[in-house]
Amino acid sequence: MDASRVQIVQVDRESDGQRLDNFLLRHLKGLPRSRVYRIVRKGEVRINGRRVKPQVRLKTGDEIRIPPVRDLAKRQEAIGNFQDPDSLILHEDSHLIVLNKPAGMAVHGGSGVAAGVIESFRHARPDLADCELVHRLDRGTSGCLMIAKRRSYLRLLQDALRQPGTISKHYIAVVHGRWREHTITVEEPLLTLSHAGQERFTRVDRSGKPARTLFRPLAANQDISVIEARPFTGRTHQIRVHCRWLRHPIVGDNRYGDEAADGGLRPAPRRMLLHARRLTIPALGDREHLEINAPFDRDSLNYLESTLDIDLKLL
Repeated sequence: MDASRVQIVQVDRESDGQRLDNFLLRHLKGLPRSRVYRIVRKGEVRINGRRVKPQVRLKTGDEIRIPPVRDLAKRQEAIGNFQDPDSLILHEDSHLIVLNKPAGMAVHGGSGVAAGVIESFRHARPDLADCELVHRLDRGTSGCLMIAKRRSYLRLLQDALRQPGTISKHYIAVVHGRWREHTITVEEPLLTLSHAGQERFTRVDRSGKPARTLFRPLAANQDISVIEARPFTGRTHQIRVHCRWLRHPIVGDNRYGDEAADGGLRPAPRRMLLHARRLTIPALGDREHLEINAPFDRDSLNYLESTLDIDLKLL
């Protein structure tokens, strides 16, 4: 679309139910999220002639006025492993792609990141210019990441994610300390704080939102344990904060971890050792049940083999 002129865009069926801010980010590629919010707040964006808020949900047939954007920056798009995106695809069908996201790659651009997974993937696959992230993974977390090809299936998946346990996610985490519990469920509420110019920080707090994570030990030595974590809710940094609350911070976590304990490991960890290992999606609409597994990357396995005297076949 010509971003230098006023545009009147009619919402089609595929965009029905999408948030206005996400719609604008897709149609004004390269425009920072902060500026999207600014033009909406100033009333430059209107739906059916009315001022609206960024989080409003669109309806089929709505007419959106989009103001001219004359200095739209072109972002870097294809980066990192997305020069060969097929090497990261675990599953692809007519509605869904599941990637094995590398650690260190943000899922979307912003906050100093020129381009993330979704921008890079759209660039590498021009036939999927309108694909959307279904959920997010922290930048340092690797593993299963869902990308929807169709808005109708995106809505089904996101509705399922709002129902705890409907879509099952299993993570592998390597934590400090010898895990002495058996299977344990943590139900500590989490409060996420966000300040201008700073990254979000989450803590256990009575005033926070309900959060539930099941932990199961897999293997351990005296210093480090390998555990499985299954979150039943989707709070920001949930697994990382619950591990910290249990006094078993994740190895390599530079926000909620133990810097001194990381420094005592030889060799020192080069990434946060949290991996989205398995994803189970029930039959939704006319789509079949899916179970997808993501292998741990070879570098991480080599690191663990050099620091742990345990069987790593479980990874």
